[in-house]
Amino acid sequence: MKLSEKIQSLTDVDIDRIVEMAWEDRTPFDAIEAQFGLSEQDVITVMRRELKPSSWRRWRARVQNRATKHTALSAVDDARFKSNRQRLVTFNNITGR
Repeated sequence: MKLSEKIQSLTDVDIDRIVEMAWEDRTPFDAIEAQFGLSEQDVITVMRRELKPSSWRRWRARVQNRATKHTALSAVDDARFKSNRQRLVTFNNITGR
């Protein structure tokens, strides 16, 4: 499947989520690939297409050689972050309050 076909098959919601995940420091490209089937290069292409030129340059400089965006470079085994306050959250509903 060519990149253009992959991108065309994505909904606007999917593209928004990909952009959001790409901006997050703790979300590796591998997680995006597992969820959406897009390689790092595909994500870069999506970001270039979706962002303004200045935002694209800022994002690219931010993620280039960033260890947390590349699982192989990351020293963290489990990069999922859980806030202390989040322990009370179950299925996106706040319990016990």
